Amino acid sequence: MLYVVGHKNPDTDSVCSAIVLSYFLDAVPGRLGDLNPETDYVLRRFGIMPPELVKTAEGKEIILVDHSEKTQSFDDLDKGKLVGIIDHHKIGITTSEPILYISKPVGSTCTVISELYFKGMMDFIGGKNKELKPDLAGLLLSAIISDTILFKSVTTTELDRELAKKLAEIANISDLNQFGMEILKAKSTVGKLSVDEIINMDSKNFDFNGKKVMIGQVEVIDVSEIEPKKEEMIKKLEEKLKDSYDLILFLITDIMKEGSEILVVGNKEAFEKAFNVKLEGNSIFLNGVMSRKKQVVPPLEKYYNTH
Repeated sequence: MLYVVGHKNPDTDSVCSAIVLSYFLDAVPGRLGDLNPETDYVLRRFGIMPPELVKTAEGKEIILVDHSEKTQSFDDLDKGKLVGIIDHHKIGITTSEPILYISKPVGSTCTVISELYFKGMMDFIGGKNKELKPDLAGLLLSAIISDTILFKSVTTTELDRELAKKLAEIANISDLNQFGMEILKAKSTVGKLSVDEIINMDSKNFDFNGKKVMIGQVEVIDVSEIEPKKEEMIKKLEEKLKDSYDLILFLITDIMKEGSEILVVGNKEAFEKAFNVKLEGNSIFLNGVMSRKKQVVPPLEKYYNTH
């Protein structure tokens, strides 16, 4: 059986891309963790059931979406048969056999899937050129809005904007900006979550030249809802260092200010040299930094590869 599965600590892009791609491939959509509040809102908004929680890759054919890092995938990925990857991040995996691999430097994986649909290329990846239903168009649109932070992130491309407009028409959404704010407000309900839930909601592990690094992120419209939790968050992050991490970063991205306060524990020197900044305590606000993929991972990877 073919499964389409996103990364651990699933976000809206990983879940929606798994659901929609599975529809075209007659596959089973899967997830590797619990839904966050935003994704839960999106699925309920369009009346779609959450993907199956999948605990093992064993005995399955697998297409990964929205990631290609082994540290973000199944713990036993090697026990399954990896047949494809559709993504919008850097290449993070090597394979012993040829696989389907489609990646594009755009705002979300759902942008890549949308383009395949609009160009009539689903058969190219072994799928069927079915009609895109309004509810599935709504999922694709929601993921694009989520990952690009309503087109404010530096990862946003003209293709993201172009396809979002087409998807909005199919999904019968007349006011794209208003709908986008609904998504972002759902994303920003972290004040009701525990510190553990906030930290684990969207954290990804990376292997940088043999060093284990975790980078988490939460996006908020009103930063005051997370402000009282910061000290406890730092303590929890320091506890996580025991799991062999060299460095842990957590981005509190202020959607309105278009920047991020970054909580830093572990190898602070690595962070300071990678970003050419000086920390006072455990945090610093970096204006304009909103994208983990494009603005945080590359300088860190460059640092670790040269030290």
